[in-house]
Amino acid sequence: MLAKSVQKHAGRAKEKILQNLGKVDRTADEIFDDHLNNFNRQQQNANRLQKEFNNYIRCIRAAQIASKSLMDAIFEIYEPQWSGYDALSAQVQSAESLWQDFSHKLADQVLIPLNTYTGQFPEMKKKVEKRNRKLIDYDSQRHSFQSLQANANKRKDDVKLTKGREQLEEARRTYELLNTELHDELPALYESRILFLVTNLQTLFATEQVFHNETAKIYSELEAIVDKLATESQRGSNTLRKVTSNAIKASSPVQSPVKQMNDANLSNSIQYQNTNGSTNHATTTDLPPGVLYRVKATYGYVKEDVDELSFEVGDIIRVIEYDDPEDQEEGWLMGEKEGTNEKGLFPANFTRPI
Repeated sequence: MLAKSVQKHAGRAKEKILQNLGKVDRTADEIFDDHLNNFNRQQQNANRLQKEFNNYIRCIRAAQIASKSLMDAIFEIYEPQWSGYDALSAQVQSAESLWQDFSHKLADQVLIPLNTYTGQFPEMKKKVEKRNRKLIDYDSQRHSFQSLQANANKRKDDVKLTKGREQLEEARRTYELLNTELHDELPALYESRILFLVTNLQTLFATEQVFHNETAKIYSELEAIVDKLATESQRGSNTLRKVTSNAIKASSPVQSPVKQMNDANLSNSIQYQNTNGSTNHATTTDLPPGVLYRVKATYGYVKEDVDELSFEVGDIIRVIEYDDPEDQEEGWLMGEKEGTNEKGLFPANFTRPI
């Protein structure tokens, strides 16, 4: 068996040498050659796309790790008493989830189909190589039979001619069977490149679009959080997050929001236990029952808790007493926005008495 295999390889090698030297002719198939050129180009393009996309996935995962490290660092240095601390935490978690989802979708919905597509080429290439070997065998048998015919005319060796003709016919059938299959399969594979690329690239671009759109929203929220902190810091009020009386007692002495109200030309202190509701610079006459005085918003405020009151610059708010004086918090007022039924707590130094 081994000897026969060695003999077959030697025969093919000899035939190829003779063909390259022009001593014998080679069966030509220009249409197949065109199909093979297309196949080789298609395989090269697919392999390059696979290589570059694998590299892209590695970069995405590295960027994911870098993004998480950066966000963790930002969250660690953002002090808990600063405005937007909880919102920042939520956005950091959203960013991490978005990166994870993006990375998984690229791997599952883009890379895996690409690997399946490129996986077709090695098997097809093996079939092409087998067809080429059978072509050499066919040409070799054809040349051997031609030699037999030339000699048989002299020696009249009918037995050798018959055997040579059978071997030639078997080699021809084997070659033509593979050749016919590849004439169908190679162009079909080549045409499949369009549908594959359309589907694969649509998935890639759509996944990228969703990721970047959602990322843009997160960074817009982060920017708004920092902008609000900057505004409050410029007003000397970067600790506007509400704290309970017990927390105030437990914390180290800091400048209270009431003392900071001097910068906004508000009264030095407001004591809500005084049922008369009097305060410096505020008009207390001709007010509806239960209203201590009125204020006008000098800054807009968006509530952070359900018991707070949102308002815009210029809104008029009626200051009223706390339902329970024990709930009173320093630097915060209880009020009702005029023209609406909205009621809640709001930072005093976002307003001025009128």
